Amino acid sequence: MGTVLVVGASGFLGAEVCRQAVGGGWRVVGTYHSAAVAVPGVEARGLDVTDRAAVRALVTRVRPDAVIGTPYRYADWAVTADGAAHVAYAAAEVGARLVHLSSDALHAGRDTPYLDDEPPTPVFPYGAAKAAAETAVRAIDPAAVLVRTSLIVGEGSKQIQLCRDALAGRATLFTDELRCPVDVTDLAAAVLELVPADYAGPLNVAGPDTVSRAELGLLVARREGVDPAGMRTSTGTAAGASRPTEVRLDSRRAAGLLRTRLRGVRELLAR
Repeated sequence: MGTVLVVGASGFLGAEVCRQAVGGGWRVVGTYHSAAVAVPGVEARGLDVTDRAAVRALVTRVRPDAVIGTPYRYADWAVTADGAAHVAYAAAEVGARLVHLSSDALHAGRDTPYLDDEPPTPVFPYGAAKAAAETAVRAIDPAAVLVRTSLIVGEGSKQIQLCRDALAGRATLFTDELRCPVDVTDLAAAVLELVPADYAGPLNVAGPDTVSRAELGLLVARREGVDPAGMRTSTGTAAGASRPTEVRLDSRRAAGLLRTRLRGVRELLAR
């Protein structure tokens, strides 16, 4: 199968990509910054993606067939934007296939779905960093695939924990912040499926269901048998949130391209 380098292997998605890649017969090298990589069968390597020389040295040493870039830090431009550029440069230098993980955060929000090829329209710092990352990756490696995804759910997800906290009165969920959640196992499978594919450019990979964060909280409550009466809700507008409200990703292209079925969150949380 060859060697795949997963940059950000200790993260929620990165760890799942590693698990599936190991199970698929890949030699898997996974990087971490502060939290250790806890996936059996992964060759763990410490890496600071903001250090361009270190990224280049590691990629040159590993010489992977593919690089999957998942690292980000919400309020850190150097990690999210510059780090992505460093990874792309190093991958291109050794001729590795690059799958870069992007986000719906780079869109401004509107009441109609976003198609795959629509240009970024960021309205807050994290979205701007993700947009800058895409710009750098496309300039460095036009053959790379940029996976634009949405809220990542599954056991251990920060999104699910946020819902549990809101149900317990410790957090607030917005009723006007709409997204298209995707299961971490589906997303990881899709990412690995894109490694041997010849697809280049942006690709929306998200679930088919559009729900608000508050609706997601109700789905979690129903699944876990929790009374939702105490769930704290508000609107992003009232709370002064900087994030965009309605961001729907149209993932029909990915659904037609991939064998992996991208399940909707209502199906996922009904089980």
